[in-house]
Amino acid sequence: MYAEERQNAIAGLIGQRGRVSVADLADTFGVTTETVRRDLAALDRMGVVRRVHGGAVPVTTIATVEKGLAEREHTRTQEKDRIAAAAVRFLPDAGGSVALDAGTTTGRLAALVPVDVELTVVTNSLPIAQRLATVPSLSLHLAGGRVRGVTQATVGEDAVRTFTTLRVDVAFLGTNALSVAHGLSTPDTEEAAVKRAMAAAADRVVVVADSAKIGLEYFMSFAALDGVDVLVTDDGITDADCTRLQQHGLEVVVA
Repeated sequence: MYAEERQNAIAGLIGQRGRVSVADLADTFGVTTETVRRDLAALDRMGVVRRVHGGAVPVTTIATVEKGLAEREHTRTQEKDRIAAAAVRFLPDAGGSVALDAGTTTGRLAALVPVDVELTVVTNSLPIAQRLATVPSLSLHLAGGRVRGVTQATVGEDAVRTFTTLRVDVAFLGTNALSVAHGLSTPDTEEAAVKRAMAAAADRVVVVADSAKIGLEYFMSFAALDGVDVLVTDDGITDADCTRLQQHGLEVVVA
């Protein structure tokens, strides 16, 4: 196969799968990883794909816009349900404290918080606060600030200040994207600032994210992987990605 034919085939494969690793491409086409990297570099220069750590993604994968909460609520629902169920075990014991980030997967986790365990819960999510407000065993705190319509999360200086003055046992964070090179990322700078403060306030950081987000990169990074303790994801994660994340110190839980 000529280089141009191989590159066209690689571009097509990346378009179908969404993300492909260098190692997988080398196996698929029977070439060395160095050859694959040269092919990806050429495709990146042409604007056909975007190189990321260990592989490549479609150009449209790296984005600065995001889907609204209502739209995301109905995507990958089964995976999110399994992730939330697996993440419950990381809740602290009675008397502990939790920060819950805004998001559809964290929202599912909120629905599974035991109603008979006394916990302090701090969140910047209006839907999560509404869901937990009637649970008598919880001491619920909603961070103030401007409400960002697309995620229904409070953002801005007041929200950031809430988390910079706290110390919680566990923070459950959502993310739009996760990669080795760019860490956890999101399109909005204000939302990134709140997520960053939430992570810094926690003794333990647990990220709940479906496997489709692994390998993606958005505009604003809010945490490096060494600032994360646990990733709870679904069984769509590849063995290569799982191993790579574990090598960077993450406990990976596959739901």
